[in-house]
Amino acid sequence: MTVKEVMHDTESKMKKTVEATQRDFSTVRTGRASAALVDNVKVDCYGTIMPLKQLAAITTPDARTVMIQPWDKNALADIEKSIMKSDLGIPPANDGKVIRLTVPPLTQERRSELDKVLKKIAEGGHISIRTSRHTAIEATKKLKKDKTITEDEEFKATEDIQKLTDKFIKEIDTVLASKEKDIQG
Repeated sequence: MTVKEVMHDTESKMKKTVEATQRDFSTVRTGRASAALVDNVKVDCYGTIMPLKQLAAITTPDARTVMIQPWDKNALADIEKSIMKSDLGIPPANDGKVIRLTVPPLTQERRSELDKVLKKIAEGGHISIRTSRHTAIEATKKLKKDKTITEDEEFKATEDIQKLTDKFIKEIDTVLASKEKDIQG
């Protein structure tokens, strides 16, 4: 493995971490309705557990409502049951054709709870990025030990790895700040 490959691999891992962290952020409920709200809902239907989005069309007709329209009306009860079991905290309204989730306005107490959840998600992203940094630095140390690169090249690679780390941690922090702003309304 070369320094270039180590750098490319590290950058790729860090990008994936940021993307995963952003996906996790999107599942945290703000005061607005979003189809991403039900992304993690799994439905026990037809004898198997499936993601909700494979069973229904999910739309947001207005800022406070998520509408779930199953392709098969027989799945309606299973979908409703799964939503009630999930940690959404929003009671589903079933009219026999569609399920509506009305997103209540956030209380100050709920906002501070969500803020803690967001910080925990961000910290998970930070840890993953730092782990990638550690792995990359170990790889460059091994290259130097194997006399594949010089001490100067190892030093330069370590600096570059740190710059990547700082860049991706800043990206997570930027997304976190944006999401916190959404929650504060």
